[in-house]
Amino acid sequence: MSCEAVGEDCRRLPKIAEEYVGVYMNSLLNLIYSGEGKNLEFKAELPKGNSIAKTVVAFSNTGGGKIIIGVNDKGDIVGLKSDRNVFELMDKVTSMIYDTCYPSILPDIYTKTINNLLVMVIEVYRGNLLPYYLKAKGKESGVYIRVGATNRLANHENVMDLERQRLNISFDQEINKTISFHSLDTTPISNRFALLDKNFSLAVMKKLKLINDENGKIVPTNGLLIILGYFDHVRIKCSRFKGNTMDVFLDSKEYSGDVFSQLENAEAFIKNHISMGSKIKGLQRDDQFEIPTEAIRESLVNAVVHRDYSNFGRDIKVAVFDDVVKITSPGSFPSTITQAEILEGRSEIKNKVVARVFKELKYIEQWGSGILRIRSSCIQRGLAVPEIIEKGDYVSVILHREHVKHKSTDKKVVDRYEEMIIHYLENTENTITTQIAQNLLGLGERRSRSILNEMVKDNLIERVGSTSNTYYRLMVSGEKDH
Repeated sequence: MSCEAVGEDCRRLPKIAEEYVGVYMNSLLNLIYSGEGKNLEFKAELPKGNSIAKTVVAFSNTGGGKIIIGVNDKGDIVGLKSDRNVFELMDKVTSMIYDTCYPSILPDIYTKTINNLLVMVIEVYRGNLLPYYLKAKGKESGVYIRVGATNRLANHENVMDLERQRLNISFDQEINKTISFHSLDTTPISNRFALLDKNFSLAVMKKLKLINDENGKIVPTNGLLIILGYFDHVRIKCSRFKGNTMDVFLDSKEYSGDVFSQLENAEAFIKNHISMGSKIKGLQRDDQFEIPTEAIRESLVNAVVHRDYSNFGRDIKVAVFDDVVKITSPGSFPSTITQAEILEGRSEIKNKVVARVFKELKYIEQWGSGILRIRSSCIQRGLAVPEIIEKGDYVSVILHREHVKHKSTDKKVVDRYEEMIIHYLENTENTITTQIAQNLLGLGERRSRSILNEMVKDNLIERVGSTSNTYYRLMVSGEKDH
């Protein structure tokens, strides 16, 4: 069929294909420019030994990822050596992974040309047969996990957690036969249910998986012990520091007991060390803490609900500085979810029993809404956008105590929504779509698109691609006036 027969659409096909490839290549370039991380590793050339195998195992055990061969540690694209037979190299990588990793791992291996240089991409997906390990070392000493931009040899607790993930159960769902249920005082939980006029019986406890029936005997789960604060590491340590560093303590408290009391005490500690101001609304004076109470509570609840309880050597830490409040909880983001997705409102439950009880007691309103409320409540108050940072196997929520205006290159005081988008582009991802902007801002499609278009007009960001492939990125320096 000729172009004349199908009209203009046929003549547009090469252009559409070019734009599609351009968008994909920009995506790969953006990935490289973002640097090595939890899901990305660079190799200037194929290394000797089992370095690649360790990364493949670590990616399979964690959240998947890409190994790009032909990019050095600095992120410079150097390409594959011209004398290498690409097909032989791909076969060599495939055989090496098959021979050294167990259970079998089947990555996608392909090449791409970037800036006239050929690179090889080994794309590994998270596996279902956890844990994966190096055959030569066995499960005892050959399991690797990804922590930040490094591969870490898994310890016994890590391996146990991977086993649980394979069975789709969480640490707090496991029964604990070492503790007698009848020796436990469950009134801290029953009192919370009573405040909401809710029944709290053995049947309810069993439904919430706080207890289980083991051969006719009631046995507590780790979830019940966590909520009651039975374990020593279930505690919150709060500190007030002088200035913006941890050099000098001004106050320090450590809270144990049931997690509900811990939350209340930690919230009181923070409020005791931040300022309160007053605003006149009509004839009434409205007293407000400098950080919204909603943001403080949601941050603390997130720390308690989503922390890693399987590691008995760590606890939650709250640090109040002159400029920020930092709430840090042990454990990285869930393996199947990225920081960008969390900021968009996606949620994955790490502690199913704890989360279910908190939802029942209305500490959680809707799955995945907590981070969005933290950010929106602070922005509406005129504060800088809160930061949610994964560093190694810790996650920190940073709440700013004072308004920080974004320094625009146009010296334009951007509004709060624009500040959120710019902060997202600078600190989370290099690109943003209209759908992501909707989730980030909590607005409808039309309003989100309008904000993005205004930012394009103001030379704050630029539009890339067309139709369904459109995305936005920060304006590259030197391109603004073209």
